[in-house]
Amino acid sequence: MTTRLGLGLPQMRQYDLGKDVPDVARAAERTGYESLWVFERALFPEPATQGLYGIEGLPWPDEYRSVAEPLVTLALAAAATERAELGSSVLVAPLHVPFQLARTLATLDAASGGRVVAGFGTGWSHDEYAASGRPFAERGRALDELIEVCRAVWGPDPVVYEGDVTRIASAVVGPKPARPIPILLAAGSGRARRRLVDHADGWLPNGIGAETVAGQLRRLQDLAAERGRTEPIRTVLRVNARYRASGRGGADRRPFHGSVDQIVEDLAAHAGIGLDEILIDLQGSARDAGELKDLAAEVYEKARAAGV
Repeated sequence: MTTRLGLGLPQMRQYDLGKDVPDVARAAERTGYESLWVFERALFPEPATQGLYGIEGLPWPDEYRSVAEPLVTLALAAAATERAELGSSVLVAPLHVPFQLARTLATLDAASGGRVVAGFGTGWSHDEYAASGRPFAERGRALDELIEVCRAVWGPDPVVYEGDVTRIASAVVGPKPARPIPILLAAGSGRARRRLVDHADGWLPNGIGAETVAGQLRRLQDLAAERGRTEPIRTVLRVNARYRASGRGGADRRPFHGSVDQIVEDLAAHAGIGLDEILIDLQGSARDAGELKDLAAEVYEKARAAGV
């Protein structure tokens, strides 16, 4: 079975958002990409107070200095396309007011004809948490409440909910989504995997090597069986590709770093473990929208030719 392929939309500062997001979205849909994706990076601490991903000494990439708001980006893409799903990998849950985010996602789904995929995570940046006003230590509970609020707001009226932050006594809340919006989670720890198995529709791993992702998937499937889950878990792998025309050599080449042929080779290896979909984010490798469209088309065509 062919793996679905998605493309990361342009959100970084080298792009003209109002022009390039619709342009790239339309081109990707014409090429054959089945989904379009955004990520969230709310700010760039300067000087750095914390390493990238919370890893001491790992610098933040310069491209994170300006990342467009993800839901505005998705709205631009929604208006320019007809078929492609519109996903987030990921929205950092505690940076958002749960009720407002639930309503925004419902409106976007209704407007796009039922194409939204809500991908959530807890994030790792202390500075982003400080800006949101939510304590970092409460990030798990913040995500739990966000999921609960979304399910309530997207469900039948009257909506009633009582949580730590959100209180809805009894209200009509619309518009409703065109269909139940799937919730996917980035889950690395044991507790996060349990949350996913018990309360979400799918998983958002990162492309860090086929063997590693396969092991993570087996653990998740084992946990689902242990907890009596019968519904399938949708899997969408995020690939942060780094293109270099001349390729990258050596046994220590990182996955998805190199030429188009090397990137496609890694796509094939990851597709072979049984993932439903792979999201390829190439925007950081391109100078502008024209180069991004050309690169995305070449990756897609070669991936399909390779049986991905």
